[in-house]
Amino acid sequence: MITSKQRAYLRSLANGLEPVFLIGKGGLSEEILTQLSNALDKRELIKVKILETALLDAKSVCNETAAALGAEPVQAIGSKFVLYRRAEKEKNRKVELPK
Repeated sequence: MITSKQRAYLRSLANGLEPVFLIGKGGLSEEILTQLSNALDKRELIKVKILETALLDAKSVCNETAAALGAEPVQAIGSKFVLYRRAEKEKNRKVELPK
């Protein structure tokens, strides 16, 4: 669980990020969850966009994805959401959270 201060810090880092995944009509599949998990292992902080044709709510998809991947939902605005999960490997750790 991250604090509100840490969440604000992660939001500021995610502000300049481009979405690395697009979720379409197919919604969340096992393949997408696997790819998201791999991306979180490498980057720790990712932004995802839900296409208009998907007719999904960003907040609910964000919470569902975070629960499935063991990640923290950082932000969900409009059709985009941000996830954070600390990398297991020391060499992939890029984000240092404030205490």
